[in-house]
Amino acid sequence: MTTENTDAMDHKAEMQKLQAEKKAQRSEAKDPDRGLIFVHTGKGKGKSSSAFGVVVRALGWKQTVGVVQFIKGKWKTGERLFFDRLGGVDWHTMGEGFTWDTQDKDRDIAAAQAAFQKAVDMMASGDYDLIVLDEINIAMRYDYLSVDQVIEGLQGRAQNCSVILTGRDAKPELCAYADLVTEMSEVKHPFQAGIKAQRGLDY
Repeated sequence: MTTENTDAMDHKAEMQKLQAEKKAQRSEAKDPDRGLIFVHTGKGKGKSSSAFGVVVRALGWKQTVGVVQFIKGKWKTGERLFFDRLGGVDWHTMGEGFTWDTQDKDRDIAAAQAAFQKAVDMMASGDYDLIVLDEINIAMRYDYLSVDQVIEGLQGRAQNCSVILTGRDAKPELCAYADLVTEMSEVKHPFQAGIKAQRGLDY
């Protein structure tokens, strides 16, 4: 038997073993019969982008989707333009922009509280399969919302409702409560080389 044949047989045996392991894992996994909580955090780019990718996936399955944006204000983004044209997403941009632009803590707190009340009502309604709370972690970082308040709102969601919470510096208590936590890590960013944000890539 040639070395090539031996390698091929060894590879096939290894893949058969892996296939059996994956099949066993799938057979043991159970449907939670409830919506899941995802947290996208970290210093790297892609937290909101990943969440909007999940929105596309949910829409593909004809699920109902809502978005509440906490920070980005009236900043025009490609994803908002796309979903406005596509339809099917109940979208609420309720932040007033970045905190260094507003420079008014009381106003920022009021905007965050109003956005979260909208989110609570949506989560509890039973009308949505998926809700994205975009940049809510930033609102918690600046103490515009308390982590206890946010977790209580998540606990009151309808059984079918999954929620994705995005933004840097997610609170440890939120991460402990969530079903999935993804931390984006930054390796390299064009902004470090003096390149400004690019339409279609960054916003």
